[in-house]
Amino acid sequence: MLNIDRLDIELLGALSRNARMGIMELASTLGVARNTVQARLSRMIEEHYLAGFRPDIDLAEVGIAVQAFMALELQQGRLQSVVDALTSMPEVLEIHATTGREDLLVRVATTTQAELQDLIQKVVLVQGVSHSSTTLALTTPLHYRIQPLLEHLGQQRGWGRSTPIPR
Repeated sequence: MLNIDRLDIELLGALSRNARMGIMELASTLGVARNTVQARLSRMIEEHYLAGFRPDIDLAEVGIAVQAFMALELQQGRLQSVVDALTSMPEVLEIHATTGREDLLVRVATTTQAELQDLIQKVVLVQGVSHSSTTLALTTPLHYRIQPLLEHLGQQRGWGRSTPIPR
């Protein structure tokens, strides 16, 4: 069940377009009171819907040109120790536990292909990794996004308790 309404979705959308917007600017953009925006943000942070405000870094532009996805098959019972070992590697950007043959999908980034090869060698030597498969990312035609999904799911939601939907 969706735990946010259309005002929350619009607020998140404004922040995803510009995370540096202040409370007053957000309130003006959304047509609601400053206190409403502050209360909504506080609630979403307290309830862990909003985990932070992070810069969107273009890795290639800062010289980290090689990105890849490693699918890892693990020995039974070794999930946490493998995750701990991978987490200690700075090139590891994300780790997802998955279903299917592979147990983990790991997003990694390096500055060169030679560094990627070195990283792959480090990863396959981790105790508990029994098989790996690496796929090189060539481009990213669609970057991570959440707003279209929230808007789709929130179409039937209200706009707060007493504020009319802006037209």
